[in-house]
Amino acid sequence: MLGRLRQMLIKEFLHVIRDKRARFLLFGPPIIQTLVFGYAATLEIKHVPVAIVDYDNSQASRDLVSRFQASRYFEVRRIADRREIADLIDRDEVTMALQVNSGFARDLGKGETAHLQVIVDASNSNTALVGLGYVNQVAQGFARDFRTAALERQAPALAASLPEIVVERRPWYNPDLTSQWFFVPGVIGNLVLVIVVTLTAFAVVREREIGTLEQIMVTPIRRTEFILGKTIPFFLIGLLDTALISLAGTLWFHVPLTGSFLVLAAGTVCFILCMLGVGLFISTVSATQQQAMVTSFFFIMPAVIFSGFGSPISSMPVFLQRLTYLNPLRYQEVVLRSVYLKGVGFDVLWPQMAAMALIAAVMLTVSVLRFRKSLE
Repeated sequence: MLGRLRQMLIKEFLHVIRDKRARFLLFGPPIIQTLVFGYAATLEIKHVPVAIVDYDNSQASRDLVSRFQASRYFEVRRIADRREIADLIDRDEVTMALQVNSGFARDLGKGETAHLQVIVDASNSNTALVGLGYVNQVAQGFARDFRTAALERQAPALAASLPEIVVERRPWYNPDLTSQWFFVPGVIGNLVLVIVVTLTAFAVVREREIGTLEQIMVTPIRRTEFILGKTIPFFLIGLLDTALISLAGTLWFHVPLTGSFLVLAAGTVCFILCMLGVGLFISTVSATQQQAMVTSFFFIMPAVIFSGFGSPISSMPVFLQRLTYLNPLRYQEVVLRSVYLKGVGFDVLWPQMAAMALIAAVMLTVSVLRFRKSLE
């Protein structure tokens, strides 16, 4: 058995090594995508294009506008007439528009509420919400400084005796709140999922499509040996890709690996076994590589969306939150980010490990049984 299995493994590895395109696709795109996702995927929104029309043109309104111009979150564009706003938003030249009405400084001087109108392009709700939050921060800072300055002029002694609240930030695990530290570990799970699932499904289907599967079956090789020969190489490739992507993330983006490499390896092994089971299952329901590609797409996209990679699972409807428990990537994302940033071990992550091990056992069992039946 070991001799036949060894020959099967040699055949699969030679197929990969001799194919220049396959060699590049296995190791080139994961590194490139890690770099792209590391820079492009971010929770921060900077340089929001905003148009400002100031009908008051007072010292107070100019001070307010200058605060928006000095903020790194906005790219300010001054306009003279509010009728320009609709056209600028329709052309996607600005995302927000601020209008300071005449009498702004007068209302502030009387101690009355001074209104700042904010017009937002809400077609992108996330950008709109974040942009409104930035506007509120700038406006509240301006109002606080204006009140303090007025109080210091009118009652210096009272202003000096007023208590202050100073917020001392203590971010744990990510002191600088760097989005790359959050996204890069998550990218590892996403890319390994795509690589292992597609390779496993396509390799078996390709053998069936070009007619070599029947030729292999008439040899002395057993069905179990054939399945192992098809899955072990992709298991090792998945481990190698994980190591390369992790190395790129650590060296290029300086994402610290604070936890144990053994814990990370254990979680990765469980996750890759889950993906091998999914890939084998897809191969049993697909007759051609095109069908395998479409079926893989229907698994990969929901798996990424329901993993908590970009948006928190707690924000999803309750039904979908429960559905995510069937998604191995959900558990792997927790393992990756916890090991990388928090440095936790098996005592904390054993529920995630156990869940992936259970899913892997079920998927591999079902997939192997279906695959053996399809071979017969």
